[in-house]
Amino acid sequence: MALISLARVKLCALLCIITSLFAIVRAEDPYRFFDWNVTYGDIYPLGVRQQGILINGQFPGPDIHSVTNDNLIINVHNSLDEPFLLSWNGIQNRRNSFEDGVWGTTCPIPPGKNFTYILQVKDQIGSFYYFPSLAFHKAAGGFGGIRILSRPRIPVPFPDPAGDFTVLIGDWYKSNHTDLKAHLDRGRKLPSPDGILINGRGPNGYSLTVDQGKTYRLRISNVGLQNSLNFRIQNHKMKLVEVEGTHTLQTTYSSLDVHVGQSYSVLVTADQPGQDYYIVVSSRFTTGRNYLTTTGVLHYSNSAGKVSGPPPGGPTIQIDWSLNQARSIRTNLTASGPRPNPQGSYHYGLIPLVKTFVLGSSAGQINGKQRYGFNSVSFIPSDTPLKLADFFKLGGFRVGSIADRPSGGGLYLDTAVLGADYRTFVEFVFQNNEDIVQSLHLDGYSFFVVGMDGGQWTPSSRNQYNLRDAVSRCTTQVYPKSWTAIHVALDNVGMWNLRSEFWARQYLGQQLYLRVYTASTSLRDEYPIPKNALLCGRASGRHTRPL
Repeated sequence: MALISLARVKLCALLCIITSLFAIVRAEDPYRFFDWNVTYGDIYPLGVRQQGILINGQFPGPDIHSVTNDNLIINVHNSLDEPFLLSWNGIQNRRNSFEDGVWGTTCPIPPGKNFTYILQVKDQIGSFYYFPSLAFHKAAGGFGGIRILSRPRIPVPFPDPAGDFTVLIGDWYKSNHTDLKAHLDRGRKLPSPDGILINGRGPNGYSLTVDQGKTYRLRISNVGLQNSLNFRIQNHKMKLVEVEGTHTLQTTYSSLDVHVGQSYSVLVTADQPGQDYYIVVSSRFTTGRNYLTTTGVLHYSNSAGKVSGPPPGGPTIQIDWSLNQARSIRTNLTASGPRPNPQGSYHYGLIPLVKTFVLGSSAGQINGKQRYGFNSVSFIPSDTPLKLADFFKLGGFRVGSIADRPSGGGLYLDTAVLGADYRTFVEFVFQNNEDIVQSLHLDGYSFFVVGMDGGQWTPSSRNQYNLRDAVSRCTTQVYPKSWTAIHVALDNVGMWNLRSEFWARQYLGQQLYLRVYTASTSLRDEYPIPKNALLCGRASGRHTRPL
């Protein structure tokens, strides 16, 4: 009997261990696998043959569908004849800037080789996109949508839509990306784009079919090169519900300004008589020959007629209209984000600021060639990605090589790196003294857009900040002769790209890297270099792990 009892105890213990192991396996976040082949192919978005960048033969590339905390394993085969990288606009790559896919963090994938990105959409929801970050590849395609759904137990502040669609809008050139790059390399400014695309299609090339009476979610991203765009649908209203990972107050708009690099989710109800309606995208803050517009079709499944009459007009050069709309976009404080707790439970307005960085846009000539920058520094890449040089202690760059205030001096070349400490709360002020609207993005983070206004920013400008329900996002616009202020909690160690989303300006130096540093070597603060990391420049021949 004693032996039987002992056997039962051992069996129970073994079952407990197996059950525990099974629970651990079940508790691990899901994996989603993607295998992508990047090739050149002929495309005709504006009616002329161009060399496009295709992913698995698609232009635009395939959507990434995921859920909060999913692990994304994306194997990218570079079948181009030049190095290639993909970056993930809005994906924070928590503790893992090695996977960010820009030159300062990740070695390019050589022609004929592959690289597997290992990403986790940790504590994120919302609408984003990916794009090629090297050379001027973005002008050839290679981009696609990213959606991160909430986990099943997390409430979403609106009913499930009847359909969920990615809508990629952007300006477009008829010239091949190689010709545009050569134009910039000669030190010239780019001419105005030739047209606007909706999901890779030119005028009247895109159609979206809906059922009368049903509500649909449109995830709109401006993946273009420079133009702010206005999006609208004939006779239909749009209810804004999410901006780059933040559930917003559900404000209704007849048209929506989407600046370069930005993403918005809207709900549209097919509540009109059964026929076809125009989808219209037009350029903002442009006039004359530089004004661009394109149309698609919202097709009712019971349609009794084609689109008719002129497409609905929208705002053109009105700055105040756009500024007021931007100020109206606020966080829904009672809605849950990626976690069950309400978004408003993080009281960012009560956190004291540790430091303020003021970044002024710069434009000018260096050695007879057009360049752009921040605080008089026009960025030039180092011979080794900065994150690798930092990890292997190779030098080649200097933290603090760009001042934290505009100097007023002339533009010059340097590898611009700002330094900041982990777990500090800081303020960035983007000062735009030029006559154009600018759009700026910070990798690795979501930040609170606390204020924007005309003129020069001063400390007294803080009196008008929204310190309660400002929208949290990763890309913000800065209006002409104006400033925009953001607050950000530096809770993500790494080397992070801060850039203009005007791709010619980014290519010609309007970018820098923010090094968020801690002396800790804990995996809770930063992951080790990936075992499969590509090594290039002075990091060639090194080992990704100690032997």
